[in-house]
Amino acid sequence: MHTDRWLADTRTSYDTVAVSYADRIREALAGEPFLRAALALFADQVSAAGGGPVADVGCGPGHVTAHLRRSGVDAFGIDLSPAMIDVARRDHPGVRFEVGSMTDLGLADTSVAGLLAFWSLIHVPDDAVPTVFDHFHRVLRPGGPLLLGFHVGDGSRLKTRGYGGHPMNVHVHRRRPDPVAAWLRDAGFTLEAQMLLDLDEAVPGAVLFARRPS
Repeated sequence: MHTDRWLADTRTSYDTVAVSYADRIREALAGEPFLRAALALFADQVSAAGGGPVADVGCGPGHVTAHLRRSGVDAFGIDLSPAMIDVARRDHPGVRFEVGSMTDLGLADTSVAGLLAFWSLIHVPDDAVPTVFDHFHRVLRPGGPLLLGFHVGDGSRLKTRGYGGHPMNVHVHRRRPDPVAAWLRDAGFTLEAQMLLDLDEAVPGAVLFARRPS
């Protein structure tokens, strides 16, 4: 799939659903104790590594970014969709949010103390994931933690209608933890832990903890 095409489709789709999506997931973490526990552990890891700025890449409307900041993390958000960034800035004034792409991450080398990509890799095709992980490794400080969350499964599907009934045109990719872990190792990360979630649900999830070696 041509990079420019899927990026443009993803940007347009999330610009279209930004307000409805934010309304739907604003309080989503309240009902997810295991995700909150993963975020708390990630916050502890950032602190133990010396602290510093943390990038929430694919932040959407900023609810996870704001949660991390309430946990004492100096988090900021990056998202492909300008409309999502507008909503994030509206809902979380005073927090840094900027438009950007994880395929060409506009952050300086070793500039962040931690990096989070929570269910934001699901629209990235397989052939682009290694490039994304290379950027993650580049911008993380040595010793910095990485937290990933994604849909577990096999194959992809085209999502044509989304939040609030608005039209979308994005592929949703489901992946097993093992190939994601292999991509991370190839990019130079050390894998530390994985958590499987909602195993009885139609689309279970996984959380992977990794680190750029010191």
